[in-house]
Amino acid sequence: MHLTFVSLGIVLYFQNNLTFTFDPKGEDLRSRLCQGLLTVLGRQVGPRCQSTCLETLRILSRDKRVLGPVGTREGMLVLAGLARLRGGAEGGDCLVVVEALKCLCNVVFNSTAAQQVGADVQLARGLCARLHAARTGRHEVGLFSLRLLFLLSALRPDVRGALRRELCAVGLLKEVLECTLDVRWVGPYEVAPLDPQALPIPAEDNERAMEALKALFNLTLSDTSDEDGDHQLCLITAIIRHLLMLKTQAEDKTEEAHSHAINLLSNLPVSCLDVLIDVPVQGGQEEYSGKNMDVVQVLLDFMEKRIDKGANYKEGLTPVLSLLTEGSRYHREIRRYIKTQVLPPLKEVKVRPEIGSTIRNKLVRLMTHVDMGVKQSAAEFLFVLCKENVDNLLKYTGYGNAAGLLVARGLLAGGRGETKYSDDENSDTEEYKSAKPFINPITGHVEEPMPNPIEEMTEEQKEYEAQELVNMFDKLSR
Repeated sequence: MHLTFVSLGIVLYFQNNLTFTFDPKGEDLRSRLCQGLLTVLGRQVGPRCQSTCLETLRILSRDKRVLGPVGTREGMLVLAGLARLRGGAEGGDCLVVVEALKCLCNVVFNSTAAQQVGADVQLARGLCARLHAARTGRHEVGLFSLRLLFLLSALRPDVRGALRRELCAVGLLKEVLECTLDVRWVGPYEVAPLDPQALPIPAEDNERAMEALKALFNLTLSDTSDEDGDHQLCLITAIIRHLLMLKTQAEDKTEEAHSHAINLLSNLPVSCLDVLIDVPVQGGQEEYSGKNMDVVQVLLDFMEKRIDKGANYKEGLTPVLSLLTEGSRYHREIRRYIKTQVLPPLKEVKVRPEIGSTIRNKLVRLMTHVDMGVKQSAAEFLFVLCKENVDNLLKYTGYGNAAGLLVARGLLAGGRGETKYSDDENSDTEEYKSAKPFINPITGHVEEPMPNPIEEMTEEQKEYEAQELVNMFDKLSR
């Protein structure tokens, strides 16, 4: 009987390997095929038969409507056993383990019943044991173990809590990143600087690092502050700094890794950001109190690249904007550095602030974006760079672009925000000082003088226009 299911599975695999949508008419047949495959997998069959059945089940598990037999306790235990996640089981055929992990990822993602069962049978505990024991195992085993851990922690708050409190998964994932990125510590929160001749991160290492970052993002969504937790988070911040300074073999993969790193940084306490800049400065420059701004520049470059993409601002841009805003609000040296890059002293005041190709121009344009979250993030960022001083903000943006923020903050009449900053330094250029009396406060630039229409009129025309104005006021009052 099981040979029939295996033969059918082989045909299905080769016909549907790249299929992700299914004909509803075949649901009953596919559901029965799932049950049959699980029956075969529950018997003592060879690795080749197991891998074929699992490859077929992986395809079927893309269909949410046929997962009834798989999302049961019996079905999940079969897959967990083949993935070597039960009772400290080790070994097994590597291809079978990988395919079982892939099936579990699909089933957990697509079935709420499977998510509940996964929590009940403590899949997370088996995954942590796997990651703890196999730091240098086969790439795909580590990759899909991390991905399954990410899915469980994303979809089950109770699993997320158990991972954080009982299974010490934050520290475990930190160790995974250390091993994957070949981290060497030279100080309490300082990773050895990169060799200028170092090769890019291998693609496989980058994949595993991203999965670990995604899982850590889930585990740090809620408060993790305690003495040991803060220490772990500072170590993770140092590793993230190291990652942000690395390159991968493809530019898009570098950007993707940096995006996950930035998302995780946004979850961490703002005090952890000290670690990003408490690194010796090459050349001994003391311009920013000896703080190293290399990684801040990487974040600024990432932000500008996301702005230039012109799409998906909500998910792609707002996390880095929020991170830079909070960093600037609570770290004086970070704010000072970013302001020199984004809002340097004004010299050109004859062009509207939203016109041009500088970072300032791009951010001012975002202040009137149609997406409320995007425009609020951009406006808040610039406001913090101006020390939450309305007059300073208007100098760089014009009243028209800043009106939305000022209304939301109740600062239409001017003033300051609530955060306390150091005393203002006068950074106005001579060009700005001389042009300031002629700047239109609404548009934020010096406008060309408009011709006076009355100068070209005769006395009779002036009298006529005056009478028309009187008539209009009369109509208005009525």
